[in-house]
Amino acid sequence: MIFSAVTVAVSLAAMLVFPLAFLRSFAYAGIAVVALAGVGAVVVLPALLAVLGHRVEKWVLWHRPVKPEGTGFWHRVAVAVMRRPVPVATAVVLLLFFLGAPFLRIAFGLPDDRVLPAAASSRVVQDDIRTAFTSNEASALSVVAAAAGDPEGRLPDVARYAADLSRAPGAARVDALTGSYIAGDQVAPPNEASGRFVGQAGTWFSVVPVVEPYSEAGENLVKAVRNVPSQFDDVQVAGASAELVDSKESLFGRMPLALGLIALVTFVALFLMTGGLLVPVKAILVNLLSLSATFGSMVWIFQEGHLSDALNFTATGTIATTMPILMFCIAFGLSMDYEVFLLSRIKEEHDISGDNESSVALGLERTGRIVTAAAALLAVVFLAFATSQVTFIKMFGLGLALAVILDATLIRAALVPAFMRLAGDANWWAPAPLRRLHARFGISESGGDAGAGAGVETVAPREKVST
Repeated sequence: MIFSAVTVAVSLAAMLVFPLAFLRSFAYAGIAVVALAGVGAVVVLPALLAVLGHRVEKWVLWHRPVKPEGTGFWHRVAVAVMRRPVPVATAVVLLLFFLGAPFLRIAFGLPDDRVLPAAASSRVVQDDIRTAFTSNEASALSVVAAAAGDPEGRLPDVARYAADLSRAPGAARVDALTGSYIAGDQVAPPNEASGRFVGQAGTWFSVVPVVEPYSEAGENLVKAVRNVPSQFDDVQVAGASAELVDSKESLFGRMPLALGLIALVTFVALFLMTGGLLVPVKAILVNLLSLSATFGSMVWIFQEGHLSDALNFTATGTIATTMPILMFCIAFGLSMDYEVFLLSRIKEEHDISGDNESSVALGLERTGRIVTAAAALLAVVFLAFATSQVTFIKMFGLGLALAVILDATLIRAALVPAFMRLAGDANWWAPAPLRRLHARFGISESGGDAGAGAGVETVAPREKVST
């Protein structure tokens, strides 16, 4: 339990590397919840069970008959998959690739009023502005020359820079202290409202776009404006499109670090538990494949607008930048929690029998019902988020529910047994130095030698499962 809690906490901790308070707040809250749940499971729950004793089953409505080990549903599923591992693995991988293909078309944006229900008053107003008016002043970029000195004494420089800004691709008009400019030409002289462009120690320019601010064209406008040579020092650009550009740079610039942290800690943790190199690599790749299928489905539904009528949302052609990162860290942590739970049972059986196929079948049998029940509960909780009328909350709930369902069905019941069967005893292989490292520092729930599963039988092998 503690091992699983640490695995989930590490995935959530990866959000701490990002500079956005939104993601960091989720990390702090998530780690705290996981820590409390872990303490409750290993301290509070045993104490309560000891107090209740046999009374814990007092109000059980019915008792399921205990089936002999090796005859359960999940055992039969594992055996069936391991009889034909190549066709099963191929079919599942192709399905996941198909579901994940739309992810290649992902376009990132920021939430605007269209995430709200169509009847919301603020949404109605913005829809009217978009459809009934040609001006985009509300989405204008603010170009601030805060250290320009006295702008009244630098009117030629102000006029020249405003004219240059108006030539940027995607700029409809530039308003400045010296008037308004379109395509490099002054189209209006300064007026009474021009005084708003004068500050205590500088001036600013309003770049009105002709493009959608939360779009690739809006990002290109920001980059073009920032590349315009300026006669002023320390020029800064703000606005909706600039916020999108800066958000993407701050997030995706830290993405390799976050992914590397998750992969490294996950690999080390699974190696310490299993003693093999192939199992951790397989676990990471399979989970990434599963999550790519989830994200591809979210792009198909929420970015491209399929099922928008059924789910009652407005597609904007983009996905909120923070949502994939948040969903990845949560879903990866949950999927690794299931992986740890399953692999610990497989490793425990392999330490006893030394038989790969039998260990996989019995491990899946012992965990199948629990994992399925846990996945069902989590899916119900996440689907409650999908009832929200805010689009990105709806995507958060539906995406995580889909990730949990895929992980508990296609991954645990099909890919894991198939890949474990194809790899055979190579699942538990490691070079001699790493075997010695695992024998000394490895984690074992059976209380025996941590390195027993790496090719050393501790007791007589059980009868091999027929595959």
